[in-house]
Formats: sequence, C-alpha cells, structure tokens
Amino acid sequence: MYKVLVLYGEPERPEEFDHYYDQTHVPLASKMRGLSRWTITKFEPAPDGTPPPYYYAAELYAETREALEEVLASDEGRAANADVEEFATGGAVYCFGPEVDVPVEGSSR
Repeated sequence: MYKVLVLYGEPERPEEFDHYYDQTHVPLASKMRGLSRWTITKFEPAPDGTPPPYYYAAELYAETREALEEVLASDEGRAANADVEEFATGGAVYCFGPEVDVPVEGSSR
C-alpha cells in the first residue's frame, strides 16, 4: 500500500477550518476515483498537555505510487489539491511513502 500523508498546521481559525474541511473539502475530494482508503485525524495534546506540532492529517492510499499519482493528477485530484489553499491557513505538508505493517505481539490483527 502506498500513501500520501497531508499534515495541516494550526489554522488561523480552527472552527472555520473544521467547517470548511467537512462541508466543502471532503465532498470535493470524495470525487477522486482510485483511492483504496482515506483517513483523517484531528490531533489532540499529548498526555502531558504538550500541543501537537500539527492540527490535522489526511492519509490517502492507493495500491502503488503510480496509482496514487494518477488519482492526484486527475481533474478531481487537481481540484482537491487546489482547494487546500482555500482553508489551510496554517500550511500543508505532503509526505509520500509506502506503508508497511509491523507485527505487534499479542495483536489479533
């Protein structure tokens, strides 16, 4: 499995980010075809209260890098990427790489 991890910095107005992401960006990005999986995470402080270095993350998966690049190069992928500038006032960092499952002792997975 191959993925792009998009890390969003702390937005100027978190409530507006959340609303825009849920109501505008997700419906727009949902039009991309060829993804195997898509997850989102809104980060919380560490147990000691330390704030996270990023506000939000999206992980988009495809079977191969080539397949993911095709998704992102599509009209829908380009539209979703261009939309990031509309709400990511804290910036966005894109990280590409293969995902590898690591066995965990005692896990049923």
